[in-house]
Amino acid sequence: MVALCFRYTKNQEDALEVLQNGFLKIFQNIQHFDESKSSLYTWIRTIMVRTAIDFLRKKNQQPEVIGWEEEFDPAIDSEVVQRMSTQQILQLVQRLPETTQTVFNLYVMEGYTHKEIGELLKISDGTSKWHLSEARKQLVGFLKIQQRA
Repeated sequence: MVALCFRYTKNQEDALEVLQNGFLKIFQNIQHFDESKSSLYTWIRTIMVRTAIDFLRKKNQQPEVIGWEEEFDPAIDSEVVQRMSTQQILQLVQRLPETTQTVFNLYVMEGYTHKEIGELLKISDGTSKWHLSEARKQLVGFLKIQQRA
């Protein structure tokens, strides 16, 4: 769960705060856990993701409204990514702007749809798509810079 929280935050202190708040919610609501609906792991993971989103929402009170335009999505060279450690990839993702990073994590890592992301973050589907596209573009740029170094 620490790794999950760290994916949504920019630093270890914030990740630990999200983790602590998430476990507090879990302990306060453990009586609501229903094993017929999901596994304990899934239930805890969902609470942690939502706690991270709540944390980011509190930190950044102003919603972003960005128009979506269809354009070329940059490809990421899989060979470059395979040579990188998990820590290096996480550091690149953490360099993304906060909302872009959150959308990337929800879509790529958690498997949410743009509609679900829009509802969670209170943004439009198009804005969610834009942030994902922007994340890909920026990550490709980061990778190119890293390749040259």
